[in-house]
Amino acid sequence: MINATEQEEREYLEEIKEQLTLAIKRVDDAVRQFSDELRQKKQYIHEHQSGMDEADLVAADQSINRMAFTGDAAVARRRRLLKLGQSPYFGRVDFAPAGAAAAPVYIGVHSFSDERQRQNLIYDWRAPISSLFYDFELGEAAYATPSGTVPGRIELKRQYKIRDGRLEFMLDSDVNIHDDVLQRELARSSDDKMKNIVATIQRDQNAVIRNEEATVMVIQGVAGSGKTSIALHRIAFLLYRFRDTIAAKDILIISPNKVFADYISNVLPELGEEHIPEMGMEELAADLLEGRYQFQTFFEQVSALLERHDAAFIERIRFKSSFEFLSQLNQYLLYIENNYFSVADLRVGRTVVPGVFIQQKFKAYHRVPLLKRFGQVANDVRAYVRDKADRKLTGGEKAAIGEGIPRMFRYSNVLDFYRDFFRWLGRPELLRLDPQRPLEYADVFALIYLRIRLEGLAGYDQVKHLLVDEMQDYTPVQYAVLSRLFRCRKTILGDVSQTVNPYSASSAETIERVFPQADVVRLFRSYRSTLEITAFAQRITPNPDIIPMERHGQPPAVLRYTGPAEELAAIGQLITAFRSSGLHSMGIICKTLRQATQLHQALQAPGVHLLTEESTTFKEGVIVTTAHLAKGLEFDEVIVPFVTARHYHTEVDRSMLYVACTRAMHQLTLTYEGELTEFLLA
Repeated sequence: MINATEQEEREYLEEIKEQLTLAIKRVDDAVRQFSDELRQKKQYIHEHQSGMDEADLVAADQSINRMAFTGDAAVARRRRLLKLGQSPYFGRVDFAPAGAAAAPVYIGVHSFSDERQRQNLIYDWRAPISSLFYDFELGEAAYATPSGTVPGRIELKRQYKIRDGRLEFMLDSDVNIHDDVLQRELARSSDDKMKNIVATIQRDQNAVIRNEEATVMVIQGVAGSGKTSIALHRIAFLLYRFRDTIAAKDILIISPNKVFADYISNVLPELGEEHIPEMGMEELAADLLEGRYQFQTFFEQVSALLERHDAAFIERIRFKSSFEFLSQLNQYLLYIENNYFSVADLRVGRTVVPGVFIQQKFKAYHRVPLLKRFGQVANDVRAYVRDKADRKLTGGEKAAIGEGIPRMFRYSNVLDFYRDFFRWLGRPELLRLDPQRPLEYADVFALIYLRIRLEGLAGYDQVKHLLVDEMQDYTPVQYAVLSRLFRCRKTILGDVSQTVNPYSASSAETIERVFPQADVVRLFRSYRSTLEITAFAQRITPNPDIIPMERHGQPPAVLRYTGPAEELAAIGQLITAFRSSGLHSMGIICKTLRQATQLHQALQAPGVHLLTEESTTFKEGVIVTTAHLAKGLEFDEVIVPFVTARHYHTEVDRSMLYVACTRAMHQLTLTYEGELTEFLLA
């Protein structure tokens, strides 16, 4: 067997590093040459421009662009080679195709080959043969390629931890897929950015990542199941697999906030892909409403629910977040199409246009958004009058027709239709429109949906794959909007248990009703928290399906204090202890932004950062924030202060408490003074 012992593996690693060093030198030489040639070409054009005709200039310009592109590609290759130099590979399988001898397949973040011998030394983790590492143990195995399945046997499976070019350890996997390595990785401290997980991808995760067929994939994953990481690795795989037809710029991520977008921003560049555009739902809404309306944000909606219990407000949100609401909107649109066009004969000069003709034309354009039909019907009416009168129409007659057709319809403004919808429904109290106040968040996408159906809105045709995170926070009407604007493939992920607004939560089943073609994947294994933290969180929001990793730590502590000053002092002591613990990140997660702001001011500790909805970056160290903003993030240690019956008593509060506790990887402490919330009573 090639490289059987650890010593042989260490020697082989040094050989690979030497080859990588030589490859980097070759790239450096090439970049220098491109740079010199580019400079000479520009100098030549500068000196001979007056004597060059247009064709020469165009050819020279194209040549410069080609050279610059080649130079950029060389720089990107150099970056990949340097990354490989730090950790060339993490896995190996010795695979014997049917009827052939076994050969080692080393697997890394990028591929690397010996160009002279035309031999692949390291395979990209996304290559078809690399799936053997994730999907099989020793024995019979097979991998799929574009030209068919390759069967064979795995005779060795080995995992490495190489950091800064040094082999820290290696393990032979005889039974289960790299559990030892996974345990070691999970026990480490968290960083200020999400990391790639190529070395520890599990079999069920690999199936999601490599799924090429699904037009819509819905990933329902429990807290800590790695669903966001899996979705990003899926994007990286699709970029690799379909690199001729899709690029990073063709993908859009709908992310919950700027901090989360920053937190995940490292994953794809680490995998050798470019940064992917992202936007929040509110940005999308502002774009689609073209600044016509001021509106409440989702964060403001949740904050309002946390600050006060308003039964009417909750009822409005609950109804507008239901699938029934979307169904009723569709029924209303059908109703107005058949009942709101009061057609009459139209007199233009001496010509009378029969109402029946106008009605026929209106129906003929049934594929055109309703309010956009009037212009087309008006053109048909003008042609009718022109033929009957046998003359050109005056400007006044053209204008009269253009104004007369829309007047036959009951409304011409989308907001008027939206107001009328609630009257038609017999529930006018469910709409609160106040010119002095922003539009309620629950109304924003319903209004956009009506705009799409009534006026038509241009779709985002440049987007070839849409990634939607925190799916539980979006409603059926929001998904209906996304469905009409983004005709591309979609990956949608979240966890219904981690909603920050239980009155508007969408489950995988709800989303399936909007996207009947969706492939739904459920991930039950949780990797983030220790067994003790997971069990504790289960008391708040039970989920019988969750499968925690067998990783132990300190039991969560619920600490009672005699007053606010004592509780504050205790939090200060916990921060001090954290700073000498060797852990990297601490989250102090409050229920509301007001609580977080007041606590941050009261602590007055250096290096303690306040995270608000305006924040754009995620920092290491100590962060004070809300459960809403912490969703999707993880911390080595979490403190949840003020867990009293006064602060945590509604269903929204319960959701916030669950989200806060499930952010903790290694340690969880809850503090209070007064009466403990019932959600924590055994």
